[in-house]
Amino acid sequence: MSTTMRQGAYATGHYRNLLQEYGYAPEAIDARVEACWEGLFGDAPDTRIYYEAGEDMGYLLDTGNLDVRTEGMSYGMMMAVQMDRKDVFDRIWRWTMAHMYLEEGPNAGYFAWSCLPDGTRNSNGPAPDGEEFFALALLFASHRWGDGDEAPMDYGRQARKLLQACIHKGENGDGFPMWNPDNKLIKFVPNCEFSDPSYHLPHFYELFAKWAEPEDRDFWREATSASRDYLPLACHPVTGLAPEYAHYDGTPNDERGYGRFFSDSYRVAANLGLDAEWFGGDPRHGEIAERILAFFADKSPDDYRRYELDGEPLEEKSLHPVGLLATNAAAALAAPDSAHARAALRLFWETPLREGDRRYYDNCLYFFSLLMLSGRYRIWEPRQA
Repeated sequence: MSTTMRQGAYATGHYRNLLQEYGYAPEAIDARVEACWEGLFGDAPDTRIYYEAGEDMGYLLDTGNLDVRTEGMSYGMMMAVQMDRKDVFDRIWRWTMAHMYLEEGPNAGYFAWSCLPDGTRNSNGPAPDGEEFFALALLFASHRWGDGDEAPMDYGRQARKLLQACIHKGENGDGFPMWNPDNKLIKFVPNCEFSDPSYHLPHFYELFAKWAEPEDRDFWREATSASRDYLPLACHPVTGLAPEYAHYDGTPNDERGYGRFFSDSYRVAANLGLDAEWFGGDPRHGEIAERILAFFADKSPDDYRRYELDGEPLEEKSLHPVGLLATNAAAALAAPDSAHARAALRLFWETPLREGDRRYYDNCLYFFSLLMLSGRYRIWEPRQA
């Protein structure tokens, strides 16, 4: 069972503004947050990733692959609820339910992970990182704005229903759950038996354990501990680097080369930071964050690459260097006393949103990291009656 270094914001109500602590002006931080929101959700052609569709819908476009993914849609909903933009949240959620929700087949109750911008499905399979973000964004929306009277705007009910599917699907031979029922670890996709370290969000599961259906809360408590214990197994003991795919024992799953540090892996650093911010962090996770910060301290974003977990650089350059430097900065929340934390934040602060075809993933990670580092990525609890 893991222990914590300190109390996090859930217990104290205080969200750490690490940028301000490191000397950046509050007014400049607030302006950066607003400018980044506008850059992603406004009409700036070089940075935007959100597009309205029809009278009451909208979607986030993966600008590198020209599709709409549950990853991006769930990210957009989380960004919108953090920024108090119910209008944008509802547009994204309507599009998701209209085009991605699966009502039939072995994946009924989940969401198709990829669609074309016109809503045509590229797949009838789900990706669990989308479902876990959908669930918590919906719970936050329920708590911040209240539930609508009718589906799908009854946010809390939709979240609890989704969480039930994620852990109970397959009990009647009707598909596969998104979490392994024995070890309580999230899967890469439901019908496989390995994981993705960047999917592990114990700080989400700790909240699911409070707000899911009562009969499911013990499962989420166990999943919280299981994921906190899993990350030290999956991250290299010297570099802190995690693979994109990993077996349940934490060893890299090198299927099609995904046992190395590359795009998915970047999110691990930010996840460590947010868990520390919300719930105080696990000492082992702080050590991982410090290793990541130290590994990248002498490297230029222009030369970020795919890496072996021991740090050996490979020929292929990073597709998303802005996303990587942003998540490294967010890791400082788990290791704020690191000798490399201030430099990581300075590099982040001096780097603008990415422009061009590959901007989607980078700018999502950038905005989430900015919310974390400015104390604006918050837990929204149920409103008092």
